[in-house]
Amino acid sequence: MDLVPALEEPLKKVLGPATAKVMAEHLGLHTVGDLLHHYPRRYEERGQLTHLADLPMDEHVTVVAMVADARLHTFASAKAPRGKGQRLEVTITDGSGRLQLVFFGNGVHKPHKELLPGTRAMFAGKVSVFNRRLQLAHPAYELLRGDDPAESVETWAGALIPLYPATAKLESWKIGKAVQTVLPSVQEALDPLPPALREGRGLVSLPEALLKIHRPHTKADIAAARERLKWDEAFVLQVALARRRHADALLPAVARRPSPDGLLTAFDDRLPFTLTDGQQKVSKEIFDDLATEHPMHRLLQGEVGSGKTMVALRAMLAVVDAGGQAAMLAPTEVLAQQHHRSITEMMGELAEGGMLGGAEHATKVVLLTGSMGTAARRQAMLDLVTGDAGIVIGTHALIEDKVQFHDLGLVVVDEQHRFGVEQRDALRGKGKQPPHLLVMTATPIPRTVAMTVFGDLETSVLDQLPAGRSPIATHVVPAADKPHFLARAWERVREEVGNGHQAYVVCPRIGDEEDNPGKAKKSAEDEAEKRPPLAVLDVADHLAKGPLSGLRVEVLHGRMHPDDKDAVMRRFAAGETDVLVATTVIEVGVNVPNATAMVIMDADRFGVSQLHQLRGRVGRGSAPGLCLLVSEMPEASPARQRLTAVASTLDGFELSRIDLEQRREGDVLGQAQSGARSSLRVLAVIEDEEVIAEARDEATTLVARDPELTDLPGLRTALDALLDEEREQYLEKG
Repeated sequence: MDLVPALEEPLKKVLGPATAKVMAEHLGLHTVGDLLHHYPRRYEERGQLTHLADLPMDEHVTVVAMVADARLHTFASAKAPRGKGQRLEVTITDGSGRLQLVFFGNGVHKPHKELLPGTRAMFAGKVSVFNRRLQLAHPAYELLRGDDPAESVETWAGALIPLYPATAKLESWKIGKAVQTVLPSVQEALDPLPPALREGRGLVSLPEALLKIHRPHTKADIAAARERLKWDEAFVLQVALARRRHADALLPAVARRPSPDGLLTAFDDRLPFTLTDGQQKVSKEIFDDLATEHPMHRLLQGEVGSGKTMVALRAMLAVVDAGGQAAMLAPTEVLAQQHHRSITEMMGELAEGGMLGGAEHATKVVLLTGSMGTAARRQAMLDLVTGDAGIVIGTHALIEDKVQFHDLGLVVVDEQHRFGVEQRDALRGKGKQPPHLLVMTATPIPRTVAMTVFGDLETSVLDQLPAGRSPIATHVVPAADKPHFLARAWERVREEVGNGHQAYVVCPRIGDEEDNPGKAKKSAEDEAEKRPPLAVLDVADHLAKGPLSGLRVEVLHGRMHPDDKDAVMRRFAAGETDVLVATTVIEVGVNVPNATAMVIMDADRFGVSQLHQLRGRVGRGSAPGLCLLVSEMPEASPARQRLTAVASTLDGFELSRIDLEQRREGDVLGQAQSGARSSLRVLAVIEDEEVIAEARDEATTLVARDPELTDLPGLRTALDALLDEEREQYLEKG
């Protein structure tokens, strides 16, 4: 059974080309079904007015209020020198506050006639400030004549007025009218939920849920509709993931068991420390997976510095022991080089396979990145195809068609949120049989997000730090309110260097002519937002000539030539540089135990999880770490509250919850899935933990019983829509 034509009907046929064009371009809505799933953001109750006291600056708002006063002013202007210019000022009120509306020129005639004192209406526009007062200039409005029989009762049926996510080009009530037009089609909506599941949980049918969310009569209607629609989103996504897990479990893989006295044993014997309990537990989970004849699919979460690389390396050595090869995929060249360097150092002569001085069980560890010279690249590829290299560490260059393996047994993906599922699969496709997969992330992910984003993977968590890691003290430096705090920050950096340590200074931008500071994100939070973010090149210059003069200051950023980047990192790691001024290229994986201080400039421009990641670069040795978050934001601003949260805890899971609550979930899921659909409309990943967990169980049971979903045409249709969008977005992102 195919998609129901009524819901597939293009909007331009139903609403006309002009409205349909705006809906497609600004809201991504193309069909009747898309519009029916564009749910109201909130509801206005008749008689209960929006709080004008809480209006956000610079945002597009919809308010319901009453006209208190309307005055027409005439004035002279360049266009109307004889005093014929007209300005209509209307004051509206809702009991909590007052707001001025302004109309100019030819735009005054209609509102002058309609917006009389006592009139109630919905107004939509962008909030601005004029003469220190909030105002809406030329707002769109819709009169609320509830008792006027001439107005279609249909339009405002029910006591609740839905307010839709709108755009400047299309006000909420116009979207509402369009929804009213297509609402009869809901009867033809195919239900994705199996009847037993729906009835067992007392959920309303899909047509009823869509009617109730768009035209509720009571708050109970809205609650019933949302409860049902949450299940749709959670269940369809979990079925997609369960089918993926099911298909993966049917694939054959080569069981990889380390030989008793092989490379892994030789490596463990060299270790100057014992593994933490967490590392041992997670290693066992991984080795158990590797020993099966189906591919491992495991997500390894661990705080910055919890020893994930060590766990991954032991897994790679186990596979090499068993005659296979292991590939580690890193998101950046700096990180790939860093991993290559630290792994060869940890392995010593065990990484010198085929060379004089190589140990008995040794293998070759090769690096493969896009910027390598032709000869080095050719040699690395030769080592892979012949099997001489047991371990390869590389960037996206590993995915290229030309790269062939002798026998790829394990793929380790570092910082998974930087890679899409498709890239993971492209590398896995290079095995003779599907290789095992280990995905690592240092971004702590709440359990429900892991189930939603990485639902095709089993999860292992490393939550204790290895012995010898030092605590990190974090402080916010309010540069605008207390400039002497910033001066003190540079003194602290000098003190750390004086004690034989090193420091990082992180900036949001590189800062040369290729940069466009105008693209800095705009927000009304404060004047500080209006200037472009601080740049590496400017800050390094200022520090070298001023507060840190006499110290050895170098810069590192993404547009440098890879050889130069590597040289800078080598000098910093060797202690030949005191202060490294860098962009977030140092965010993941960079490991310099002697670096004890970090100053993050314009820290408010970074996300919570990103700040936590950056901070993890210090305190990696025996000396305590110090992280200073510099911001010009005022104390009461949300940006400063975010920074205070980061300063108050080192618990990455706690911070990831804060991050998720403050950002739209779509950003988190979109970034993490890199191409998978993140349009969760009513499902909130943090609050709806129970729904997600139950949906996962239901989906797993259903797929085990009926992987092809033969009796559920509605579910197949919903899955096709989800996966089409996923594929389409992935192709767009290339």
